[in-house]
Amino acid sequence: MAIREIVLIGNPVLRKKAKKIDRIIPLIKQLIDDMVATMYKAPGIGLAAPQVGVSKRVIVVDVGERLYKLINPKIVSSEGLETGTEGCLSVPGKVGEVERATNVVVKAMNTDGRYIKIEAGGFLAKCFQHEIDHLDGILYVDKATDIRDVFEEMEEELESVMYEDEIIEEESAHRMVKTFHEQDQTKAIFEL
Repeated sequence: MAIREIVLIGNPVLRKKAKKIDRIIPLIKQLIDDMVATMYKAPGIGLAAPQVGVSKRVIVVDVGERLYKLINPKIVSSEGLETGTEGCLSVPGKVGEVERATNVVVKAMNTDGRYIKIEAGGFLAKCFQHEIDHLDGILYVDKATDIRDVFEEMEEELESVMYEDEIIEEESAHRMVKTFHEQDQTKAIFEL
């Protein structure tokens, strides 16, 4: 397994409709293994093949329940709507509010070439939608409102953090955020 470079917004591969996979050859299995390693290393909770520069219909997802490796996934039904905060490994340092279906049914092929159907709700459903959007050249920022710098959001949170029954002084919070910026911790931003 190799760690692949994650391509960033502005790269044309992120805007292309990814190609369907007809046969699962060793090269596709290697791509999937590399995507899993890359996702975990980033760290992230989902990754689509276009995000590693490959225009193929493959996603990997792990929101903590189990690892999904899906080929040619598509949403066949959905219900409910809710808005939540999302980010993306290909759009580092930003988050925004995105409306997604609460529940989805996804049909896909697994790495053994068998067709499977997954019923997903909540966070997993949102992650599947986010990653499948990548396969159609859609980024979360195309659907998001209130797109903001994640560091601004962290700064606001830090300014009101309680430490031993005292609120951290604003100046101290700014120093903490500045330190965070200097350490370039954008990799700590999880996708979704």
